[in-house]
Amino acid sequence: MRRLLPDKLANNLYHSWKALIPTLVDPQLKYTTRTHGQPLLEVRPVISACTYYGCAQKRSSIVCLLFDLLVHHGLFPTAPSQPRMAVSMDLLAFYRALFERSCDAIHALASALKTHYMRRGFHMTTSDGQVIQEPFRRGLGQAVQWFDILQIEVERQTEAAVQICRERVYEARRPQRKEATGISPTVSKTTLHQGRCASVLVQRCPACFGGLLFGRPLGEGGDIHVATDGNFHHRHRRSAGDCPHFYDPSYFLPKTQVDNVGHHILSQRKRAPKMYNSLVPNEAIDQCENSYEAADGKKQKAAMDSFDDTGVMALICRHDVPLFFANIDSPGEQQKYAVALIEHLFSLLPQEATVITLYDVGCVLSRSLSQYDILPGSVTVRLRFATTAMHAYGHEWACQLEYNPRMCAGLGLSDGEGTERLWSRFVKLIGIQRSSSRQKRLWLIDRQAAAIGMEMRADLGDWIKRRLKRGVNDQGAIAKEVLDRCGITIQDLQDEWADQKKSQLSVRAHAPARLKKELDVVLALQADLDASDRALQATRTVVEKDSATEHTLDALGSLERSHDRLMNKVEVLYASLNVHDKFPELQGIDLDFVRTLLMARDLKINIRKRAIGSFFEWDKLDRAVGGTQQALGTKLHQQTRKAIAKRQPALMTAIRKFNSYCERLESLYNPSWGVPLPAPLPTKLADLRNDQTLMQDVWITPSVGNVP
Repeated sequence: MRRLLPDKLANNLYHSWKALIPTLVDPQLKYTTRTHGQPLLEVRPVISACTYYGCAQKRSSIVCLLFDLLVHHGLFPTAPSQPRMAVSMDLLAFYRALFERSCDAIHALASALKTHYMRRGFHMTTSDGQVIQEPFRRGLGQAVQWFDILQIEVERQTEAAVQICRERVYEARRPQRKEATGISPTVSKTTLHQGRCASVLVQRCPACFGGLLFGRPLGEGGDIHVATDGNFHHRHRRSAGDCPHFYDPSYFLPKTQVDNVGHHILSQRKRAPKMYNSLVPNEAIDQCENSYEAADGKKQKAAMDSFDDTGVMALICRHDVPLFFANIDSPGEQQKYAVALIEHLFSLLPQEATVITLYDVGCVLSRSLSQYDILPGSVTVRLRFATTAMHAYGHEWACQLEYNPRMCAGLGLSDGEGTERLWSRFVKLIGIQRSSSRQKRLWLIDRQAAAIGMEMRADLGDWIKRRLKRGVNDQGAIAKEVLDRCGITIQDLQDEWADQKKSQLSVRAHAPARLKKELDVVLALQADLDASDRALQATRTVVEKDSATEHTLDALGSLERSHDRLMNKVEVLYASLNVHDKFPELQGIDLDFVRTLLMARDLKINIRKRAIGSFFEWDKLDRAVGGTQQALGTKLHQQTRKAIAKRQPALMTAIRKFNSYCERLESLYNPSWGVPLPAPLPTKLADLRNDQTLMQDVWITPSVGNVP
């Protein structure tokens, strides 16, 4: 049975390695200094610290081994004590570069070394002459892992020394910077404030966090753009177990920090939500929340019986450089992961810095932060949300008007889809990390993120040049050409756009959905009262036929009076809905007619979406048959036909239900109301495809003039 938790032997081994690594930093630096930019030194038959090899040699058997002597000669041990084999540090450095491109390949390298030496006539055997099946895998794996830890320690000490120099330079330039900013503090009318981001942010993306002036308004684009997203492919099997702690991730937030945020969110949600002014009606955000799995933190996306870590949440800058990660250990994509990443980011920013965060369900998270005190007020006033560009078009139109990055002023070409590009580079990790230990999984992801970040930081200049050319210049020229051809002034277009946004974001635009829910409650209550009225009438008929006592008749009369009072209260409840205040034009129209009309309106919108999807699939088949497009192939052709056949019953059921609503409306219709009746839809796809009424909305207001 495989061990799930490290035993005492494993803990002692890792403790010995962690004690050894700091002692090898200085020999490693000296070796790098001596060999950097130089050809490889000739390997001597005898390892010695003596610089003169002409003296007489004397050999002795020793019990102890100086590890710095190994490193001095470019060799790294495969064990922290009494190693039987050492690996060339140049080979380990090469493998480290290969690891950044192709990820963990210890088994492949160990097998390749064994094959190579066997072909040259060398075999690794035990003391009794038995051939060792895997002579390099365990030792090479230890050497690779701890050589990387040594390099990280060297880089950490080097960065600490460089940071001290940066602080001295910053302090020396502070008086000059104050004088310069005092003459011309900003380009815009907004007053900006001096500040510095934490060095860890500056090192990861100097283009985003290397500035010294902050405070740009969120309406103008803010100071910093980041994006966050979760991925549930990077899981870890529970059966793979764990190893002792050997590495402190530089990108992952500690589990305790994320869990504390989760506990805080749960405690805040137990309180009553605050009143706030929402830019987007709640009905639209409710639709977005129901449409996206990312908004459902309770939806299980991985089997917790098989996996103990179910995914990764990432935070990146607008240049797609990874900033921080949160390890997901819950079934769904809960809000605590995104909130923890955002909170950690703000802790490293100046107090005046403003941030725009792009998230698949940014509208839902924005509402949660407005309703509850999840983040401090000093953070929320400097934070704005937007949806990612690709996912935005799955949101409600009212939501897109405020959260679509292509419709938000100041966001430029920030699309928030850099997380998807990051996940594509992490694909090679998925299979390996599922069977690795939990600690090694975090090490693999963290080291890959560091390699990707270093590569993208070196490519920042070219990245910005490409965006300027293909994005700002080319797309800007095309947009200007379109505006010039339309023949309408920019001011008129802006006024029309402002009017459209005002109309679509109004509560009245979403009143039908709210009114339908309220009417459903009233009508359900009225239906129950009607049933009770029929029961009372039947009871009275039975009682009057027989000789009933006066007490029985009094009780029956009391029930009837109570029923009448309830009926009056239902009328008062209906009046409190303010149907005619929301829709004054519906004054005097039958309640059942209004309810059926709203249901027909919502159902036709659903039918239109389903029908258009089927039409696209039919078009794909028709174009392939007509030869205007590349042939689909048998498999894809069958899949498309099966998809059409699978969706058709639901579409036909919806059409038949809509047609029944049309019949119901026609039976309740009064011509004096002036409301156009919806036309029934064909039940055949071929006829439906050519039916013009499919694209017509159901009218919920009376028509002026003759009813069409």
